Amino acid sequence: MKPNVIDEIVKNDLCIGCGICAGVCPQKILKIRGNEYGEYIPSEAQVCDSHCGLCLEVCPFNSNENETQMGAKIYGSTEGIKYLSETGYYLDSYAGYSNEFRQSSASGGMATWLLTKLLKEGLVDYVICPTPQKNPEKLFSFEILKDENSVKAASGSVYYPVEMSEVIQKIQEVPGRYAVTGLPCFIKALRLATQKNRKLRERIVFTIGLVCGQMKSKNYTKYIATLAGNGNSRKIQEVNYRGKSPEKPASNFYFQSTDEHGSQQKIFWNEGVSEAWANRWFTPNACNYCDDVFAELADVTFMDAWLPEYSKDSRGTNIVLVRSPKVLDIIQEGIKKEEINVSKISVEKVIQSQAGVIELKRKQLSYRLYLAEQKGRKTPEKRVNASKDIGILKRREIKLKAKMQEESKQLFLGCYQDHTLNIKTFRDGMHPYIKQIRPLRMLGRFAFPIRIIKKISKVEGKKK
Repeated sequence: MKPNVIDEIVKNDLCIGCGICAGVCPQKILKIRGNEYGEYIPSEAQVCDSHCGLCLEVCPFNSNENETQMGAKIYGSTEGIKYLSETGYYLDSYAGYSNEFRQSSASGGMATWLLTKLLKEGLVDYVICPTPQKNPEKLFSFEILKDENSVKAASGSVYYPVEMSEVIQKIQEVPGRYAVTGLPCFIKALRLATQKNRKLRERIVFTIGLVCGQMKSKNYTKYIATLAGNGNSRKIQEVNYRGKSPEKPASNFYFQSTDEHGSQQKIFWNEGVSEAWANRWFTPNACNYCDDVFAELADVTFMDAWLPEYSKDSRGTNIVLVRSPKVLDIIQEGIKKEEINVSKISVEKVIQSQAGVIELKRKQLSYRLYLAEQKGRKTPEKRVNASKDIGILKRREIKLKAKMQEESKQLFLGCYQDHTLNIKTFRDGMHPYIKQIRPLRMLGRFAFPIRIIKKISKVEGKKK
């Protein structure tokens, strides 16, 4: 009898809720449901009697092949391919934007441009991406889109749980060529599924990845909406996580919620959104064990250009990391036809643009693995080894964020009644942690230049 995803992943709080397991289940026994924390997890609609183990084999947080091993199989023999441990395999990298889709997108509009281009050129029949639903209980879901206007209407970042079980089943039922967007863990699950399922392997012809630091639960959106002034989550019809304001830099975007009467409430990143984001409130536990920054198994990965030369531009700029020769041809053609305004950027700049996420998913991951090991918790095998060698300030910060991550989930349950969050009680409960972490960050800012000075002095001493 093979172990299943419920026993090995869900019961150990390692499920990210991608839904791929339910999508490929031969007996359709697994169903995706929301838990009390606003996260998706699979459950058994009936007792599984086949014990095939397929659900576990496609899980991105099972200890199966890692992204480096899988990337080598997918891209390793591609002519001109290069490899770095931070980025995985890549052919080329660009920075820029789409004039047509820049304003309506969270960043530079390059992902929307590519998806509409694939449809327009007849390279795919369908695009699968998160789409707004105007349903307070399910604001977004993965949908199968077949026209350019639908793709444009779905543009924008989504910090809300979505799952793929239904669209995966549809791909198997409806022949065609599909382009699928997803976060790193979702793309890995898709790749694992295509290894096991011929129809998925033949029909998914493009994978489009997004750089991701962490996912958020539904309760995150309810919290931010309440913070913005929309007190009843049942009335929320639409949200925009990355609104652009001409008088502010790209990094200070705004969250906006719209209720059933069209009334809108807005709050900027620096007014409280960043506090919840940076301190990992409402973040699923599985995110603690992800080491894939650049969606290494996607044919192309899009990200924000968080670099000084771009980040002040409120309109937004994308960085594009390309692995597929077909995608590279499309981008080069788009440049020639002046459909997009992009230019090459060094891979070093690409890495620099995501330095914070790399720190989180590689260096800090090593200590999170160490903490889990000390507590006897099950963790997936990662390309980073468990280690406590990360510095006393950083250790303290990681521990505090782990406490906030868990406390935010539990505290929300006690403060949320009748679709309304008691924001004062919740924030009062989280305040002691914030009070502790602020001085650590201040000390960290002072410690950073000191480390640099010591490093320079050491180098100069060797020269002498």
